[in-house]
Amino acid sequence: MVKIDLKYNPKLKRVARMLRKNSTLSEVLLWNELKGKKLMGIDFHRQKPIGNFIVDFFSPDLRLVIEIDGITHAYKQEQDMKRQKILESIPLTVLRFQDSDVRKNLNAVVEVINDWMIKNIENS
Repeated sequence: MVKIDLKYNPKLKRVARMLRKNSTLSEVLLWNELKGKKLMGIDFHRQKPIGNFIVDFFSPDLRLVIEIDGITHAYKQEQDMKRQKILESIPLTVLRFQDSDVRKNLNAVVEVINDWMIKNIENS
């Protein structure tokens, strides 16, 4: 696992801090599972600026972005896909989950992330 240093727009730092202070329920629930290297000893950051974007969760060790799509994303699918293509070109992997899935079935979401991590740590 090679850590990477990603450049970001410094203007986003203040916005990211605000987003961390005003997290959605789903973000809080998933963060409680990811923070403190709880999941396989892997470090995650939340509301992390990358380029001109702020991603919900990011593991520099795995080059993994995790996004939670809430109700507002229903109207921004095309924009989200363009954003995802840019992130994947860095190259980063993006895992997306619906807000309702995180709230109603957190264990399944964590299992998908864990399975992805197992598969990708073994191959690195």
